[in-house]
Amino acid sequence: MKNALILFGGVSSEHYVSLVSASYVIRNVPADEYRIYMLGITLDGEWYLYDGDVELLPKDKWLESGKIRKAVISPDRQDSGIIVLDGDKCEKIKIDVAFPVLHGANGEDGTVQGLLELSGIPYVGSGVLASSCCMDKAVTNTVADTAGVPQAKWLSVIENDYRKSKDAFLNKAIDYLNFPIFVKPANAGSSVGISKAGDIKALADALEIAFKEDKKAVLESFVDGYEVECAVLGNYDAKAMSVGQIKPANEFYDYEAKYENSASELYIPAKITDAQTEEVKKLAVKVYKALGCAGLSRVDFFVGKNDGKVYFNEINTLPGFTPISMYPKLCEHSGIEYKELIGRLFELALEKKNDR
Repeated sequence: MKNALILFGGVSSEHYVSLVSASYVIRNVPADEYRIYMLGITLDGEWYLYDGDVELLPKDKWLESGKIRKAVISPDRQDSGIIVLDGDKCEKIKIDVAFPVLHGANGEDGTVQGLLELSGIPYVGSGVLASSCCMDKAVTNTVADTAGVPQAKWLSVIENDYRKSKDAFLNKAIDYLNFPIFVKPANAGSSVGISKAGDIKALADALEIAFKEDKKAVLESFVDGYEVECAVLGNYDAKAMSVGQIKPANEFYDYEAKYENSASELYIPAKITDAQTEEVKKLAVKVYKALGCAGLSRVDFFVGKNDGKVYFNEINTLPGFTPISMYPKLCEHSGIEYKELIGRLFELALEKKNDR
């Protein structure tokens, strides 16, 4: 039996989403193949091995359980695993595979992946380079452009540069993108900090909101289209799963529409033509491979209501695994049940072991 490490929590604004995702992942790890260890990261960045009830994770009561011990991942490959600190004693636990169920900064941006690389622990998901590239929307868009993947017109700006020439940048953005304009933090997930601007004041306000999440912002022209998502699963032979469609409860699919407003509607399969579905799948795998992704990703697109064309929106290398998350639902529609999916992700992680 192999030892599997599930990391959860984290210091990002998506901490609580991670708790819910991790609780469902843990409950679906194949128990006959893996012994589970749970390593939680608090919002303050403290690391604890958690030996308590998984039911306490979504309620964020695990820290009060009395079942926590200080622990760290050892970067020493001769002690490949975790070191548990208990008073003046320490316990070493070998780890065979890890699943970082972490969303946002310091979770899916290559930082934790780098630590696991140093330790020599195989892990679920993309490597350091792909994780960091996909976390930064400006870098992602640059790679997509280079790969010839169609997307909306876009610009990026660093906060410091923006503050030096605010008026000039606002006018440049308006001239190039035209209203309405979407503004996003370059490095944030779950649609956190995204705004839609219809005039110059709203655009300036939207940039301030984005800069609260990151020091770089991405601005994109509006695409009047249907929002669709495609699950991709695999390493070098990655395959596109089903395509789903979102009808957001709000004006667009922001954090509230994803996690707090049950009025958002999901359609699987997406209500688009067969030709459009195949184009989405083809482009999803193309972007996935261009960015060097592995294991899994959810790739999001717009399908234009007027021109019918498919436009790349963004990619998420560690999508949510909550009961309402699209990624596991798309895999299930493709014939891969949740428990089978978790087992397959561990297999893909171990498959990459010799590559790292």
